[in-house]
Amino acid sequence: MKNIFVLLFTLFLLCSLEVFAHIPEVGENVILPYKNASLSVDARVQDLISRMTIEEKIGQLLCLQGWKMYSKTGEEVSQSKLLEEAVDTQYVGMLWATLRADPWTRKTLRTGLNPRMSAEATNAIQRYAVEHSRLGIPLLFAEECPHGHMAIGTTVFPTSLGQSSTWNTSLIQKMATAIAAETRLQGAHIGYGPILDVAREPRWSRVEETYGEDPFLITGMGRAIVKGFQGENINSGVNIVSTLKHFVAYGIPEGGHNSANATIGERELFQHFLSPFQVAVETGALSIMTSYNSIDGIPCTSNHYLLTDIVRNTWGFDGFFVSDLGAVSGIASHRQAGSLPEAASLALNAGVDVDLGGAGYARLFDAIKQGLTDVATIDQAVKRVLRIKFEMGLFENPYVDPVKASEQIRSSEHKELARQVARESIVLLKNEDNILPLKNTWKNMAVIGPNADNMYNQLGDYTAPQETDNIITVLEGIKKAAGADIKITYVKGCSIRDTTDTTINEAIEASKNADVSILVLGGSSARDFETAYEDTGAASVSEKKNTLSDMESGEGYDRSSLDVMGKQLELLQGVINTGTPVVVVLIEGRPLNLAGLEKKVGSILTAWYPGQEGGNAIADILFGKYNPAGRLSVSIPESVGQLPVYYNAPRKRRNYIDGSSGPLYCFGHGLSYTTFDYSNTKIVIHDNESTSSVEITFDLKNTGNIDGDEVPQLYVQDLVASVIMPEKQLKGFQRVHLKAGETKKITFKLEMKELSLWNQQMKRVVEAGDFLISIGSSSEDIKLKE
Repeated sequence: MKNIFVLLFTLFLLCSLEVFAHIPEVGENVILPYKNASLSVDARVQDLISRMTIEEKIGQLLCLQGWKMYSKTGEEVSQSKLLEEAVDTQYVGMLWATLRADPWTRKTLRTGLNPRMSAEATNAIQRYAVEHSRLGIPLLFAEECPHGHMAIGTTVFPTSLGQSSTWNTSLIQKMATAIAAETRLQGAHIGYGPILDVAREPRWSRVEETYGEDPFLITGMGRAIVKGFQGENINSGVNIVSTLKHFVAYGIPEGGHNSANATIGERELFQHFLSPFQVAVETGALSIMTSYNSIDGIPCTSNHYLLTDIVRNTWGFDGFFVSDLGAVSGIASHRQAGSLPEAASLALNAGVDVDLGGAGYARLFDAIKQGLTDVATIDQAVKRVLRIKFEMGLFENPYVDPVKASEQIRSSEHKELARQVARESIVLLKNEDNILPLKNTWKNMAVIGPNADNMYNQLGDYTAPQETDNIITVLEGIKKAAGADIKITYVKGCSIRDTTDTTINEAIEASKNADVSILVLGGSSARDFETAYEDTGAASVSEKKNTLSDMESGEGYDRSSLDVMGKQLELLQGVINTGTPVVVVLIEGRPLNLAGLEKKVGSILTAWYPGQEGGNAIADILFGKYNPAGRLSVSIPESVGQLPVYYNAPRKRRNYIDGSSGPLYCFGHGLSYTTFDYSNTKIVIHDNESTSSVEITFDLKNTGNIDGDEVPQLYVQDLVASVIMPEKQLKGFQRVHLKAGETKKITFKLEMKELSLWNQQMKRVVEAGDFLISIGSSSEDIKLKE
């Protein structure tokens, strides 16, 4: 009897220990395994997930809108009641755009947060989540970071189309490092970027967010951003997780309509559109965002083949997938699902771990009850999210220092970096008779145009409200560079779109009396508080306002033409008619054309959206303080009727009966104030059992009388292949600085993968045969062939 009693008591003890092992309310001196930093991340993740309820697990997969989660009273900031409810009832694991401020979020300079208050806000929100949740799991904060952290008081760099026009990956990596530090200092952990969409449809509203039309250039830029964001150690306190956008083929929507279907074959998808993502994954990217579009009838957010079979199982991606905002619920909009639980299960089963917005995955419990998915699939997604939290050290160090945020964000070093990126991004498209740089004898200058003195028009979409003294407009930059000896007369002339209020006659008069006219035209992605916005944050096109905003680009503002809008052409023609030399500066989010008037203009610069230091950078180039060397990362068509126009088409296109099929300015084009000579090509093939490569060398000489940068570009053509290949493909580039008269030997190295193709059996192979190597200063200005 005694032995039976001992046995029963022992069994009772063991059962009790098993039960209590899953209850966190243990003695003060007991450290639970998942809170023990000396254990491996895998062990901590496994222990934590074993303690979680299904509701807590689902909460980790929700990424809610964050700007609603704080309350601001004067200079004090705290968590909001909505945040407390989200933690207490939804067990939320992630917030998005907590620090975002713009007309969509209705956050202004007054109602939004400066860097110090941003750090205090994320600390308050984080503290509530850690101290008021059963298991004390910290939150992840995700933020928009395409050309700077989209928060008040941060550094605003040129938008992505400008970044890629630098053709300088090391500079862009420095920029990304700065953006990551400013984001992390304010308490955020994830930066949305780089955007790896191959953009071949300039009518599309989001071209400005991309790195252009070429997968090789995009790959280089993407690799630089991932390295800059994530660094060598994601637990450094100054690095953030990089979220690749938008997976996949989002940049070729039918008709240029944002989020429209992508019509593309499997081989082209693999050859051109997947490759930037694959290299970014190989570089170590920890997160990927699915896109809104569908491919061949399957929404990207529910495409198991792409997300799981390719990215996870073939590429070895071990980070987490997040949907674009509302894209999980959008599966029902695609009519692939008849309910939110069904839409949520399709996304989760396909491989999407986190639902941005949360409306779909909030119904995952219903999906389980209906047998549409299971707990094991949810566990796998939760593990991927928890892993990031442990790897970033958030369980040990969930908070940031508001003083550091106040002192280190938008530093003088970051401002100078923004100026350098802007300088290198500006492309000199035309310079007849060497109008630029401006002549010392010109003492009377007219600065004209809707973008000459409009700070928001030069910043692009995804930009927070700005203090006026943070941004240098073109007019301000010119005044600084000109000094007291040059008279500057400024006339706006007209708006970008609105035609009700013009001063064109005054602009013409100013031009008549000037030695040179600087005409600053283009477009705008500047949002305003009168514009309507969709649930996804995209601007909604409306003509109901009495006065049109300048916005003609930016998410949601697709175009049916590429002409500059409003009365800008009338203004340009009037200024041209004065006979005064004209320099056109285009500030724009997509390639725009001037309806043939560019033929009558001496010099043209495109600055894209050059950011906060854009005015200084443009003035540096106009006055010859900086020698331009930007190169186009996207072709500029002559007309919308030519579209699509991109340099690496499968075959050379015939001209139309009423015009050329070629672009007005080709991919890779850009002029300089000096000249360069290419010579002495040598090609050496290195072949051995393990690897093969091709080494190409040549001499590059600055034959002018001033220092400058040149951007030699290497193109490859597979002369005979089993499948149709592009006429030429960019496979190498360098930005090289040469002093006047200096010669440098330039080396390109081609790995075999750069000569590969996807054959008829959809195998990636290098086929034996001849390849033509072309080296030049653009895709059309070829200097050397071998």
